[in-house]
Amino acid sequence: MDTDDFQKYLKERYEDQINWYDKKSIWNQKMYRCFQWAIIILSAITPVLVAIVPVVKATHWPAVVIAALVAIGTTSLKTFKYQENWINYRTTCETLRKEIHFYNAGIGNYKDTKGDSEALFVERVEALISRENTMWLTSHEPEKGKEESKN
Repeated sequence: MDTDDFQKYLKERYEDQINWYDKKSIWNQKMYRCFQWAIIILSAITPVLVAIVPVVKATHWPAVVIAALVAIGTTSLKTFKYQENWINYRTTCETLRKEIHFYNAGIGNYKDTKGDSEALFVERVEALISRENTMWLTSHEPEKGKEESKN
């Protein structure tokens, strides 16, 4: 692999993937924290509403609605796997970032390369991306497989 091709790979693929994983990690972290805080707050409000309904002779509907929102929020966290995605994307992003430092320092797998260290770099980066894609598939597909096996 020549220098121009390697620089093009760094700019168009490597940096692009780091940016993608970084943005997705941040977004999933925000979603996870928003849902988690909403569930915590709504869960804490529900028993208070239930306790004051007889005292203030109010309707019980606000407590019912809030309990339903807690159930929806909890199910959404499990279904969309914001926490798992956040951790996986952050791990992949940081592992990709680390790889360029190993390459530049000539350490780790790059220590004894007697050939094309650029090709090794590309191979390792693509393996990391592929591994993350496989992890995503395995963490999001089991529900479908379980449904099909029940039928």
